[in-house]
Amino acid sequence: MHRRRLLSVLVTALFAIAGLTAAPAQAQSRPGPEATLAAPNFKAPYPCGQKWTFSHHSAEVRRALDYVRADGGSTAGTPVLASAAGTATRMSEPSGAGNYIVIDHGGGWKTYYFHLASYSVPSGASVGQGQQIGVTGSTGNSSGAHIHYEQLLNGVGQNIVINGAGQPYPSQYNQSYLTSDNGCGGGGSNFRTWGTDIRVRADARLNAAVITILPGPTNVTVVCQKQGDTVTAEGYTNNWWSKLRDQGGFISNIYIDHPSAQLPGVPAC
Repeated sequence: MHRRRLLSVLVTALFAIAGLTAAPAQAQSRPGPEATLAAPNFKAPYPCGQKWTFSHHSAEVRRALDYVRADGGSTAGTPVLASAAGTATRMSEPSGAGNYIVIDHGGGWKTYYFHLASYSVPSGASVGQGQQIGVTGSTGNSSGAHIHYEQLLNGVGQNIVINGAGQPYPSQYNQSYLTSDNGCGGGGSNFRTWGTDIRVRADARLNAAVITILPGPTNVTVVCQKQGDTVTAEGYTNNWWSKLRDQGGFISNIYIDHPSAQLPGVPAC
């Protein structure tokens, strides 16, 4: 018997003894189920309607994009939003990424958000697309406030895709721009805050802060309002509270627009 034919017979016999069937070579190289799962419909990591510019630094290890505001608003202090639903984990690297959050979206997909000024969710929290997860800052090895954003599949950095469209990789800012539609659903009325040390509560009668909005005017979207604890601050007294769409909590109406008992045109919760 020819040597190659004999070897084939012996291999077949060994599989038979083990109770196995020899699989064709091409079947063994098929990708696993994780590799065939489609990516989530990722959205921009900042609030609805805001226009930001972005760039890529060739020295960075993974295929990140760095975002800064280009619509006249302040980059520092702007909410950072989950670009897709998943499980958030807090991380810290003082000499590099600073305060950052990783969101596991399942199927091997993760997104990273670096240099946060503060966290807005606890580690292990389930977050929805458009939910605030942090505040834009410049912690770690950063020369200024920005959102360093990454998309990874099975630990490998991917080219950034937003709303199904691949993003360009300019070497400097103000060459490419992206207006966010993240968190646009759910309606609401736009207002501006004022004052200092503005606390967002989980509820109008629960004195546990979810987040503190940084001092200075900030654009917010109010979805409804209701009566709660009476608050006196900045020379005003008010017991009406506004539910914020993007920050996930309530703030006293004292800090919305021109302080009044109720906001015009906003329904009750």
